[in-house]
Amino acid sequence: MSTTWTPPTAGQRLAILRRAKTIAVVGASAKPARASNFVLTYLLSSSTDFEVWPVTPNETEILGAKCYPSLQDLPGAPDVVDVFRRADQLPGVAREAVEVGAKAFWMQLGLHSDEAAEIAHEAGLDVVSNRCIKIEHARFNGGLHLAGFDTGVISSKRTRG
Repeated sequence: MSTTWTPPTAGQRLAILRRAKTIAVVGASAKPARASNFVLTYLLSSSTDFEVWPVTPNETEILGAKCYPSLQDLPGAPDVVDVFRRADQLPGVAREAVEVGAKAFWMQLGLHSDEAAEIAHEAGLDVVSNRCIKIEHARFNGGLHLAGFDTGVISSKRTRG
């Protein structure tokens, strides 16, 4: 009997990240101004122990990591498929994630698709939506100060200057 997908709690997201050894980043970009590049930089840094597989047909290597043209071309089943694609493309990526045996389907901050969430959930994958994997990992590991997230501001009032 199936159940409707509900967003995971903070504890459940932490468990997904703790179980993960491999992360496929779909929609990876070599352009430093892109969010996927920023997240790749973090995931490939010494701050994490993940094996990271950038997935893009547009590059052969990003930040020293070999790129794969599709999820089907990966060297194994990823624990997490982290997606940086337009919302209308998410259901297709969810189907591919299911086909390759991924354990979790993660839609990045600002992204959500009910259809993609249901596809992945119905197939037994953990599903995260509208959350940044870098921010989640950093906050669970005390590293939100990394890469500029700690502004030093502890008040909601604007400073005059």
